Amino acid sequence: MRRIFKSPILQFFTAVTLAGTATSSSAADAVNDREIQQQQTSENRMQQHLYVGMWVTDDGRVRHELLPNGRYDEARGNRESAYRGRYEVTGSHIEYWDDTGFTADGDFVDGNTLHHGGMVLRRK
Repeated sequence: MRRIFKSPILQFFTAVTLAGTATSSSAADAVNDREIQQQQTSENRMQQHLYVGMWVTDDGRVRHELLPNGRYDEARGNRESAYRGRYEVTGSHIEYWDDTGFTADGDFVDGNTLHHGGMVLRRK
């Protein structure tokens, strides 16, 4: 290896600087890898829950589609995609966060019935 700097002090500082750059890069990569893994774990958890799919009131007026990526699309009457947002299921409880800032929740009373906002929706 060719020495660029003859001074041992400059060689030392150059080595420390290069080592610090490599360490910082590795630390940043580790943080990015951890964030990607957490996002994938969250997405996998959403895909694996029992409630993904279409939920509809008995009269067909309100329709919630719970997507496997943690998003939902709600139709009301003739208005397709009247509300959209994200959701999370914990056990048998669901929390909704509409893209406009509205929040709501509900409970799955069994594998085919969702109570939400005073409504009863059933799996289709």
